Amino acid sequence: MRKGLYFLACIAFIYAACSTTKENTVDGLSALKVSENGRYLVTEDGEPFFWLGDTGWLLFGKLTREEADTYLEDRKNKGFNVIQVMVLHDVPHSVNRYGDSALVNKDVSRPDTTAGNSPTDSLQYDFWDHVDYVIDKAAEKNIYMALVPVWGSNVKAGHVTQQQAKAYGEFIANRYKDRKNIIWLNGGDIPGSDSLDVWKTLGTTIKQIDTAHLMTFHPRGRTASSEWFHNEDWLDFNMVQSGHRRYDQDTSAKEKRHFGEDNWKFMDYDYALNPVKPTIDGEPSYEGIPQGLHDTTEIRWKDYDVRRYGYWSVFSGAFGYTYGHNSVMQMHLPTDSTSAYGSKELWSSAINAPGAGQMIHLKNLMLSRPYLERVPDQSLIAGENGEKHDRLLATRGKNYAFIYAYTGRNIPVTMGKIEGDKVKASWFNPRDGKITEIGEFDNKGTHEFDPPGEVKGGNDWVLILDSV
Repeated sequence: MRKGLYFLACIAFIYAACSTTKENTVDGLSALKVSENGRYLVTEDGEPFFWLGDTGWLLFGKLTREEADTYLEDRKNKGFNVIQVMVLHDVPHSVNRYGDSALVNKDVSRPDTTAGNSPTDSLQYDFWDHVDYVIDKAAEKNIYMALVPVWGSNVKAGHVTQQQAKAYGEFIANRYKDRKNIIWLNGGDIPGSDSLDVWKTLGTTIKQIDTAHLMTFHPRGRTASSEWFHNEDWLDFNMVQSGHRRYDQDTSAKEKRHFGEDNWKFMDYDYALNPVKPTIDGEPSYEGIPQGLHDTTEIRWKDYDVRRYGYWSVFSGAFGYTYGHNSVMQMHLPTDSTSAYGSKELWSSAINAPGAGQMIHLKNLMLSRPYLERVPDQSLIAGENGEKHDRLLATRGKNYAFIYAYTGRNIPVTMGKIEGDKVKASWFNPRDGKITEIGEFDNKGTHEFDPPGEVKGGNDWVLILDSV
């Protein structure tokens, strides 16, 4: 959009702009921190923060200001409070919808900035001004932006050296350190062992400048940040990408953690680590994406699949959950000549997928009881637990317990795990958030509860037990 003569005339101003921080115009949000017990996230005043994320990976590059506002408003209304997004998706071609380039000569150490930020003046409004606009618009809607500074494939391809990572880390940390709605996602679908020194340099550089915001590492499919970075000072919480494959498609047998669809096993592993750090599944199977990812003739993951990943991981100790949709994560536009992973639906339609509207029920359930005292507790399950989709997952506080059954199978419960002589039992429907009371029971011995409907995948229910 900007004319060459203007760019040459303003080259001196560009480098000055790279080192300055844009003023944050939004003051309503609280910065986030790790809870005292090391398991969860809380606001500055100690209130529980349940991370309900969406993967809007290509938001900055593909949507206009008006489209970004539409997307963020929809996600706010559906209860999402975190958007995971790439800042630099494709380093050689980092251009946004307006034609603005992010970099000078494809060099990540030279962000392409202009003096001024007027959206009505194409000579002033640049790639980074658009990023600023979207971040601030999200803050107005009480949404946090989890920023991936540069996607992992760019580093793997040799487009980012340690020296460039340091310069870029200084720029992006200085630019956004004063905005309260920032979370840092180092990495980007990459094993930490690939270009390890670059990732450590980027993480350390950003954290030295920006001590106010939390940081993690977004790893490749079927791996976890804790494999490489658990003891790094810049890593505040762990992130898993449990991935998009079925049990029979899993090729991770040689990986350190071979868990298939059982994303709860990643949570179990991270939960047992020292020092204690929070953990989350930041990329499970996306709604509408082919099972196995690459074969577009395969069946697609449905709303009940993303629900299962959500309840399994959270009940196993995760501090939140990130949802994703095939068409939304890539912001599929009518003008796109191609799409990834067989996406045929536009993002503007896909935001209304069933699973997206159901995620708020998980968030509401978890925040309906004292959250920070919650622990995963499989001892609530009496007798043998199930395998794979029949697995029951349980979590509890002092006066309540939740048990999730994905297939609607009977739930045998060891009573007496929460306080009180009696408990009130209820069914919670993950599809619509409605609660149906069952009755009161003695809080001793064992009792078996039979969920509504027939036993089959996707007939999922949560058994709620509350102390009377």
